[in-house]
Amino acid sequence: MPIFSIEAFNLILCVRNTTRSIAQSSRSAFSAVNKRSGERFCLLSLVLLRFSDYEHCDAWGRPGWFSDGSWICLSELLHEMQEAGRIMFTTDLSLVIGGAEVVMIAVGTPSRAEGDVDLSQIFSAADDIGRRLDHEAVVVVKSTVPIGTNRRVLERVHERMVEQGRGETAPLITIASLPEFLSQGRAVQDFFHPERIVIGVEDEVTRALIDRMHEGIQAPRLSMSLESAELAKYASNALLATKVSFINEIANIADRTGADVRDVAKAVGLDRRIGPHFLEAGIGYGGSCFPKDVVGLHQLAGTSGYDFKLLSAVIEVNNRQREQFFRRVEMGLGNLRGRRIAVWGLAFKGGTDDVRESIAIDLIQRVFARGAEVIVYDPQAMENARRILPEAIRFAPTAVDAVSGADALLVLTDWPEFRDISFDAVRQGMVEPRIFDGRNLLSDLHLDQQGFFYEGVGLGTPR
Repeated sequence: MPIFSIEAFNLILCVRNTTRSIAQSSRSAFSAVNKRSGERFCLLSLVLLRFSDYEHCDAWGRPGWFSDGSWICLSELLHEMQEAGRIMFTTDLSLVIGGAEVVMIAVGTPSRAEGDVDLSQIFSAADDIGRRLDHEAVVVVKSTVPIGTNRRVLERVHERMVEQGRGETAPLITIASLPEFLSQGRAVQDFFHPERIVIGVEDEVTRALIDRMHEGIQAPRLSMSLESAELAKYASNALLATKVSFINEIANIADRTGADVRDVAKAVGLDRRIGPHFLEAGIGYGGSCFPKDVVGLHQLAGTSGYDFKLLSAVIEVNNRQREQFFRRVEMGLGNLRGRRIAVWGLAFKGGTDDVRESIAIDLIQRVFARGAEVIVYDPQAMENARRILPEAIRFAPTAVDAVSGADALLVLTDWPEFRDISFDAVRQGMVEPRIFDGRNLLSDLHLDQQGFFYEGVGLGTPR
């Protein structure tokens, strides 16, 4: 019986019966789909997940495991598949590679200190696959990788097969680039309703198989070369990051001229050629994708002999934006030593527990380094933040508890539930009712009329 397999963060995912279904996996999101029946999704295949990390294997095997804002739907999907006997978890790589028709690689590709991309996990996965494949299969790379990586992956798979004495089978292994465009916090929704499916292939047989994998998912399917598919993912993230840096520059002008960046963004975003998305001023972009991919594309351009000046500016603006916010806090409070600072938000954005490259974490560390007492709260990211923040940082059980006795509140993540908190209770708990909103999340609540000193980003003047 045919099988799909995916290697992702020490994980292999296999799905039997490629004519019926697809399964996609990453560290932050998993979804499996065959056909929609009423309001339910069902998978008519056997899914095998392989981990080299027993802790992760055990966690994925428990319904209710949190990955991102889609966790309720994700938990339901996993539970359904387990109850139906269509999904299992294992650390046995040979079990999931055996008989695989498609093997997907979806591992991390972090940036090195020099700015280039660390492909060690990609190549390790390719080596593992090559040592075990003994039949015709397609290797699919889901990870965001520099141009040329897919070809190098295929070469390594072939080399490992030759080393294992299976050189005669190596020519039957083909490669496909299938970059994912999921947003953290919307992984399941984005999987079922993608805006496009980009397929990088070199032959029609492979393309037809990838098409079949996506049967039942309604979205434009763009078939292109491996190199074009690899570049498309970088270009997409870099352009979105550019919009963020652009609107932050407009916000900086607004602060100096009395304009309101929210009104400007609305006027600009109603232009269909531009659109409203990613035109929200704040402290900049973070997370595991945008910073890495913007730097990666900039580095890729440099190694190819091209000076990508626009991306240089995007990176500079993003770094400067958090500096400016930090200076505002210092200017507003003076010496931070001995001050009690409350922080709402640890994740790099609302809807996820991911704190990788979170600007909130960076700003908390800066404030703490100035001698402030810092109390933080986040609906989902507390445990992840504990692993990287100094031990002296205090973690509050609720948002209101965090502001008790605080000289200021910093809002650093755009969790919608922060808007629903009783600001009477917040004001009464604070020593000084002062709010620095790095996401403009509370900008329309008229907190200045409720006794707060409120300062956002690009709102013209403090309120």
